[in-house]
Amino acid sequence: MKVTLIKPNIGRMEHSLYVDEGRMEPLQLGVIAGLTPPHVEVALYDDRMEQIPYDDKTDLVAITVETFTARRAYEIAKEFRERKIPVIMGGFHPTLIPQEVQEHCDSMVLGDAEGVWSEIISDFEKEKKLKPIYKSRPGIGQLGGYIPRRDLFRGKGYLPITLTQFGRGCRYSCNFCAISVFFEKNYFARPVNEVVAEIEKQKRRYLFFVDDNIVAHKEEAKKLFRALIPLKKKWVSQGSIDMLEDEELMELMVKSGCLGNVIGLESINPYDLREMKKTPNIKKFDHYATQVRLLRNYGLQTWAAFTIGHDWETPADVEKTLNFALESKFTFAAYNILMPYPNTALYKKLEEENRLLYDGKWWLHPEYRFNHASFKPKSMSADQLTEAVYQVRKIWNSNLSILKRFMEPRTNMRTLERALIYWTYNPLFKKETFKKHGMYFGLANNKSIN
Repeated sequence: MKVTLIKPNIGRMEHSLYVDEGRMEPLQLGVIAGLTPPHVEVALYDDRMEQIPYDDKTDLVAITVETFTARRAYEIAKEFRERKIPVIMGGFHPTLIPQEVQEHCDSMVLGDAEGVWSEIISDFEKEKKLKPIYKSRPGIGQLGGYIPRRDLFRGKGYLPITLTQFGRGCRYSCNFCAISVFFEKNYFARPVNEVVAEIEKQKRRYLFFVDDNIVAHKEEAKKLFRALIPLKKKWVSQGSIDMLEDEELMELMVKSGCLGNVIGLESINPYDLREMKKTPNIKKFDHYATQVRLLRNYGLQTWAAFTIGHDWETPADVEKTLNFALESKFTFAAYNILMPYPNTALYKKLEEENRLLYDGKWWLHPEYRFNHASFKPKSMSADQLTEAVYQVRKIWNSNLSILKRFMEPRTNMRTLERALIYWTYNPLFKKETFKKHGMYFGLANNKSIN
């Protein structure tokens, strides 16, 4: 028996296939491969950089589906199903909107796949068919200590950083966040000894913990950081800003080799933060002056993440957000147009207010383009929001901005290693930002997904 695992691309540029030069390992597929019995052959194809061999012999195709890749995932599934090869889909999007996904596959997984993957393989081997739905509640990842199949990543040109995971989910419930919906506002941490054993079996020095919030449970995070110290690795992850309230946590984080984190600052406007229920950001809010100072003192190279388009925001507020980020000299920053993911509180609110564009399904609409607004903002038009964010990205990624932001002695200039990270990844992220802007989803030009 052979199973083919597929990571879909987002889509296409105007006249050519989009190749993601900043791609990272598709850890979720490596995890599934690691859970697959040894007697089952596994192949992995990454649509972000290689052609999918639809006519190669395989028995079952498994596709991981995110909202941004849903349209392309359906195109891929159609090709295989036309060849009478069954397709099973899993990931965030099927759990968020199963009614839609079910129309494009033979079977789907709701929730974490680990809890049902062995059942899926057993059903297919015995019956040569699958149940329409396999439902698994979210829980601790890779329970039992099994290791992802990283051999499947070789030769595919991924960035030289190993992806791994300590915890899943987040206890907060930001209204725009699909993570809190998927994990039902819960957090699950792997046993520290299993994480350490996995790290020791890979050779790279640099790690990316793909956790939604690595400090969601501070005491568990401290256990991990203590265990990481003797390994002498360097790592990055994602964390909520309230981590800075715990001095012991931060000192352990730095000692364990943390270079920096993606931090969802989201907005510098307290009204926006309250509206989106960004709880960790609101406490003793001083426009992040304290947090920026502490992050610099700890020497962390922060990737500040902002969502733009909230009801209180005007074009002037967007400019203020940019100025704040420039003055803070963050190493990286993401300026994301607020996206209504299906089944989130934000989506339901905009739907009730009749403010959704693209028939309420921007991820499938043939006219939608990447990084464009998909709803009607309150304080500007959708086109104004799209243009304002595009201009922010242009200024942030300008050569002058990159040079000025580098001149932060406590972070970007702290060591030669930090400087090399800064100058390696800023040009790469700049290139990818503008290459993807305005891209259509899927490869089928202006065709509806039926």
